[in-house]
Amino acid sequence: MSGADALPRARRRPNWAVSAVRFFILYLFSVALLCALGWCIWVYFQIEHYAYEDQAAPADVICVFGAAEYDGKPSPVLRARLDHALALYEHSIAPVVLTLGGSAPGDTYSEGQVGLAYLMANGVPQKAIIAETQSRTTEEQAKRIVVIARTNGYHRVVIVSDPAHLFRIREICARERMAVLTSPRPQVAAVGSASEWQQVWHEIVAYTLWRTHLH
Repeated sequence: MSGADALPRARRRPNWAVSAVRFFILYLFSVALLCALGWCIWVYFQIEHYAYEDQAAPADVICVFGAAEYDGKPSPVLRARLDHALALYEHSIAPVVLTLGGSAPGDTYSEGQVGLAYLMANGVPQKAIIAETQSRTTEEQAKRIVVIARTNGYHRVVIVSDPAHLFRIREICARERMAVLTSPRPQVAAVGSASEWQQVWHEIVAYTLWRTHLH
């Protein structure tokens, strides 16, 4: 074989190797993309399941997750959660309501305090309300529920929050071996609030970060 014949063949070998590497990288990328898509679809259906299923049943305590408050007044979202908890309390679902949520830097009131005041103003006696005022995140609030429930001997709790929020809350509590029932608050239209799809996408990302310990 002459040098002229060998040169093209020698050049073809590196090209074949480059193509193989590119194919392998594309294959791995495609598999990763399909796995990520499958995961997102699975989480989406879990979120939707708990968003539309009201599991409220007799329990020891009704737990209301915090949301924004405006100078001591509940935001429309927080008020919707509190009103739903109030309705459950009036239907004797549980004898105690736990309001959750701390305060943002610079705020005078905490979300838990605002929830307490709102429920009392609507006829719930103070002795039937526990206000938790330190937690700032969903995970912190869920863990505070577990601590408060165990301290007070509560074995069954009802969680009230936004529909898209409930699956992640349930999973956090389940990791702590806390049995919970979920009860979504009614949808409300609030200026500046995220759309339903934005809420769902946020929960998919937040749940994924929590499960992978990346939050």
